[in-house]
Amino acid sequence: MGEKEYYNIKLTVNGKVVTGSVRAEISLLDFLRDNNYIEVKKGCDKGDCGACTVLIDGKATVSCLTSALQAQGKNIYTLKSLGSWDKLHPLQKAFVKYEALQCGFCTPGMLMTAKALLDTNPHPARESIKEAISGNLCRCTGYRKIVDAIEAVGRGEL
Repeated sequence: MGEKEYYNIKLTVNGKVVTGSVRAEISLLDFLRDNNYIEVKKGCDKGDCGACTVLIDGKATVSCLTSALQAQGKNIYTLKSLGSWDKLHPLQKAFVKYEALQCGFCTPGMLMTAKALLDTNPHPARESIKEAISGNLCRCTGYRKIVDAIEAVGRGEL
């Protein structure tokens, strides 16, 4: 059996250029985690849970079903792009205020999906929010508090 071929890639993650050498089958999720972007959660690894959602050129995308090669030359944003402990993003503030998180495992992907929604629809109706987060599973909170938090940001409350 021959050796697997490696490909050089270059992408921008949270404004920083990241390069690497990957095999064709390596997912963007694994590439990001291998490069210490551990805020991108590895859940089902099948595209069902949304825990690994990142923004690729502004679009919410599950990184487990995206090959690292597909991300070549793209702008990738993870949870760390939203805010910091010192200066939380309004979505992060809302998730805390509305108790829209418990275990926190789904939260990074949920926040990135919400960010993509609000970037394209700054004042979404509840139904639009529900539709947008339908690919993100949460086993702890239910979804009412999450929808409430996103809706509050859309109303400009935070």
